[in-house]
Amino acid sequence: MATGQLFSRTTQALFYNYKQLPLQQMLDFDFLSRRETPSVAGIINPGSEGLQKIFFGQKEIVIPVHATIEGACAAHPTADVFVNFASHGGGGSSMCALKQATIRVVAVMGEGLAEADTKQLISYASANNKVVIGPGTVGSMQAGAFKIGDTAVTIQNIIHCKLYRPGSVGFVSKSGETFNELCNTISRVTDGIYEAIAIGGDVCPGSTLFDHVLRFNNIPQIKIMVVVGEHDGCDEYSIVEALKQGKVSKPVVAWVSGRCAGPFKSAAEFGEAGDKSGCELEFARAKNQALKDAGAVVPTSYQTFETALKETFHKLVEEGKITPVKEITPPPIPEDLSSAIKSGKVRAPTHIISTISDERGEDQCYGGVSMSSIIEKGYGVGGVISLLWFKRSLPHYCTQFIEMCIMLCADHGPCASGAHNTIVTARAGKDLISCLVSGLLTIGPRFGGAIDDAARYFKDAHDSGLTPYEFVEGMKKKGIRVPGIGHRVKNRDRKDKRVELLQKFARTHFPSVKYMEYAVEVEAYTLSKAKNLILNIDGAIGSIFLDLFAGSGMFTEQEIDEIVKIGYLNGFFVLARSIGLIGHTFDQKRLKQPLYRHPWEDVVYTT
Repeated sequence: MATGQLFSRTTQALFYNYKQLPLQQMLDFDFLSRRETPSVAGIINPGSEGLQKIFFGQKEIVIPVHATIEGACAAHPTADVFVNFASHGGGGSSMCALKQATIRVVAVMGEGLAEADTKQLISYASANNKVVIGPGTVGSMQAGAFKIGDTAVTIQNIIHCKLYRPGSVGFVSKSGETFNELCNTISRVTDGIYEAIAIGGDVCPGSTLFDHVLRFNNIPQIKIMVVVGEHDGCDEYSIVEALKQGKVSKPVVAWVSGRCAGPFKSAAEFGEAGDKSGCELEFARAKNQALKDAGAVVPTSYQTFETALKETFHKLVEEGKITPVKEITPPPIPEDLSSAIKSGKVRAPTHIISTISDERGEDQCYGGVSMSSIIEKGYGVGGVISLLWFKRSLPHYCTQFIEMCIMLCADHGPCASGAHNTIVTARAGKDLISCLVSGLLTIGPRFGGAIDDAARYFKDAHDSGLTPYEFVEGMKKKGIRVPGIGHRVKNRDRKDKRVELLQKFARTHFPSVKYMEYAVEVEAYTLSKAKNLILNIDGAIGSIFLDLFAGSGMFTEQEIDEIVKIGYLNGFFVLARSIGLIGHTFDQKRLKQPLYRHPWEDVVYTT
């Protein structure tokens, strides 16, 4: 066990098992204490590496994240404190840290460590002159220098208790609740804390009240000691003997809680794992009396503890044994934006506007309609698209048409350019997303990406009163192919069945099909020029969607123009064809197809 000061203003720690709040509290304490360097050198998150952003005052800094304790110790040889926030137990990680040559102090924050594991930690620490604080500790600190984890909890409490600068009091406690309460009491009636230790409430603490009292006695800056024990165990009697033998020469103000345990005829447990009464010597009354007889200042009750401490401190000041520390003003800690907004202290501009969905409530909403309603009312995929894309619930025939387009455009065989790209990529061993994207990137004016242009040109021509002849010949003069007209495989004698199915549905269910009929008239004219200049799937979808928008009565003329301009209609092909491209990816992987290489005989080599 160390015989003097554990921490300083240059002490750095390794933080095991990342917890954002206590880590941020440690760095906020550093900033309040005007440390030049952060007290956390590295984070250990088993199995992961990288960098973690965190605030140090007003600036964001990055702290290295290491996958192993050994790696972290090697990377940060000056970090000699190991703060263990393992979610349960932590015996293995704590022992591993103790065995590192660079680690001097291990603080075990979690409870539930097996007593046998704790005893092994104690044995190793004792043999190697190291210190274990915990298990079950709320932390430890040297005021104005270094703080572990949740010690003293909030920044407001740290400021209130003047822990941002050192005082004259060495304080050690077993209970975490008492620890935080007494920090407040000490700050009110003395010049504040120099070092404070919470040893933890487990039955077998890694270090004892007595261990730290002996350390305090060797630290010149500590002029008075405060010890708060509990009725379990006999640790306090070691302090009694040290007082009698003169090993502890500084004033001790002590209190052992749990006087109510006396009336119990058998052992009684109170709260923490180690907080239970046993033999008569463990009773708080007996301990308090023994401490008082040995020369410690022991109040008559916990309620008079503050008065007893105040009187003892002021007596030492009057005797010239303590020169009270001068007060300083700590730097202000910037408040986190989220908490400042919540408290109404600031207003901050948002960076994103979203009008189509809201996941903040218990029931997520699409376009203002709850997920429950979407399922209960059977909106289907078409209904969901109408909410997320068009921000309104379209009539049933419209959502049926949307779903029909998705089904008919989901795939067009392995020879289409998108599917071909996807197949080649899948056979190269790439992942699903890479395969999908390689196929989607072929969608454009020549393949599946002409729906918006077809709708735009058909609408302009129809609304301008152009005859099919005037429209087609006008496009020819401009050097523009008519989008939605023409197919490499289908022709007048072998029309695209998908187009026929869409037209049949529209004629049966739509209130008006003026744009579709105009496209059919254009097709009749183009077929007089060449038999493959048929209305293709792009042209059919584009023209019929114009009728959907106009006939439903739910879109203004301006909205229709904007939908076509933005690229909504091509979005239907992208969405639909993604289904087929994913299917081709799975098909090739399931068949375990080898790397594709194009045959020489299918290539014209020329110079």
